[in-house]
Amino acid sequence: MLIYNIMARLLDYPDGDLAENLPGILDAIQHDDTITPTEKEGLLQLIAWMNLHDLTSLQSQYVQTFDMVPEHDLHLTHHLFGDDRGRGPALIDLSEHYKASGLEVAGNEIPDFLPLILEYVSTLDELQARVFLGDAAKVLKVIGDNLEKAGSPYARILRIVENRGHLAQAA
Repeated sequence: MLIYNIMARLLDYPDGDLAENLPGILDAIQHDDTITPTEKEGLLQLIAWMNLHDLTSLQSQYVQTFDMVPEHDLHLTHHLFGDDRGRGPALIDLSEHYKASGLEVAGNEIPDFLPLILEYVSTLDELQARVFLGDAAKVLKVIGDNLEKAGSPYARILRIVENRGHLAQAA
């Protein structure tokens, strides 16, 4: 599903590729009928914010937001286990799940990184994607709450992902 690819790209470390592709991403959001009006508004607000900054500024703000504040970490098992020994088996299980599904994870990528999870769910049908995200809804809520408290524009995407997971739990 396109929305998951878009959110994966917007939540990943900003690079020149993102800057070049923002107009196409914007167009895709505006023309995708599977994205709700509320979701479109949140995504478009984030893109508008991104367009106000040059690439270096976006990169700096990304690092300050996600790499320097543990409560904003996009590695989901960090919020469940911290640096506890239980995190390793969870990461291995997730890696094996990806591999069994045909998704190859780059050697340097940790499998619980939210943009990677979103890339994975983009390969699923909508119900499967929502169920998979539903398993992480509590962690996504915590990260979203923390980003909102910090006034981060990235909180909007976390809310979209969280809400899609909650919809599966309610069904």
